[in-house]
Amino acid sequence: MFPIFLKLEGRRCLVVGAGTVAEGKIRSLLRAGALVQVVAPEAVARVKEWALDGTINWMARGFESNDLDGVFLVIAATSSPELNAQIFSQAGTKNVLCNSVDDPEHCHFYYPAVVNRGDLQIAISTNGRSPALAQRLRQELEEQFGPEYEAWLKELGAARDQLTAKKVALEPRRKLLHELASREAFANRNEALRAGDPLAATGAVFLVGAGPGDPELLTLKAAKAIRSADVVLHDELVSAEILRLIPPTSQVINVGRRSGKKSAGQDEINRLLVQHALMGLQVVRLKGGDPFIFGRGGEELQALREAGLHVEVVPGITAAMGAAAAVQIPLTHRDVSSTLIFVTGSSKQQDQIANLPDRIPSNATVVVYMPGSDLASLSARLRSSGVAAETPCAIIVSATRESERVHVTTVANLAASPDLPAPRLLVVGEVVRLADAALLLRQFGELSVSAESFEVRSSTTETAE
Repeated sequence: MFPIFLKLEGRRCLVVGAGTVAEGKIRSLLRAGALVQVVAPEAVARVKEWALDGTINWMARGFESNDLDGVFLVIAATSSPELNAQIFSQAGTKNVLCNSVDDPEHCHFYYPAVVNRGDLQIAISTNGRSPALAQRLRQELEEQFGPEYEAWLKELGAARDQLTAKKVALEPRRKLLHELASREAFANRNEALRAGDPLAATGAVFLVGAGPGDPELLTLKAAKAIRSADVVLHDELVSAEILRLIPPTSQVINVGRRSGKKSAGQDEINRLLVQHALMGLQVVRLKGGDPFIFGRGGEELQALREAGLHVEVVPGITAAMGAAAAVQIPLTHRDVSSTLIFVTGSSKQQDQIANLPDRIPSNATVVVYMPGSDLASLSARLRSSGVAAETPCAIIVSATRESERVHVTTVANLAASPDLPAPRLLVVGEVVRLADAALLLRQFGELSVSAESFEVRSSTTETAE
């Protein structure tokens, strides 16, 4: 036998007979959208009702050979085996599929036992050998595949439509759809529904700022999201102390992007976020600093919105604020700095050395995220933008962590700075002179301060270093 599922919508189908058995066959054809014609001298009450309201076309007479003209298939459901056999024979000559009820020898196809859960249909056939066995198997499968499968299949279909509309590449789309249809995804969805989670059908994604590294600088909301996550996708720069807050039952995925190291591309990160959320999981995208300050949070937000997912943004202390606070450099000050500029030394425009304005005011503080290793070019770019050569700079490494280091110099001597490890952040401006000199020397030692001399003022005294 060749197992297929036929599309009968809009097709003419004939049922000969209108008794109780025929009623069930007519109902199944109507459910499939067929145009049903019934031929029988008499009919049970339900068949008469369908005829009266126009659901079917009933001709109250005996079968005639031309009733098969233009018909896609016919069901012979009369009480006469001889008539059923005659209908089968004539259907064969007109290339019309025929099923004679309870007569396997006069059938082109059999009715399977069906488990019906909306668009999910499981059909069982014994090739006509034992309808009783088919019925028993159907009952067992109905217990195994409950009514909840109908809603789940609708969700899977919606996810497939979304991925197709976004023109996701074939292989990633195939992989994702198989994961969404997994037993694990179904279990997670049902567990969330039982817990009364309104977002259970699709899960949710939290874009969480982890701050500069010190776990005590996490917001309460960020800590709560981390501790309740099913899946955490984190950057390379998120500190080990913060990662230890993730529950041991959570899936942890490092998607960090580091210079010189292979890392997940942004498209792959977006795909993973969408994938796990569609599985009904609570997903935390954990980013160093703040998600929306050079953290590609905007790109991820856009991808999640396009997938129709619930997204919540949990801001964090951005690296500039955490680093400056750690060494007590005020980023603004009424006496020396009323302008604050954030730029990054890493961008899609690789030919640019930091995306600096063409003209930087003398009262500005410039913070360069990821300043890179070409400090000579960065120094020249600052000076061409109007920053004086004697303007102080602070390179802050691993801000707020135990491994934190600070190197203080000037724009002119920036290129002579030691080769410091990532993560680095550069603060440029007169505010650097307001750092607490005693704090710098006490915490980082004399070698952390450049041999270039310039005045460093504390809040109470002025000392020359």
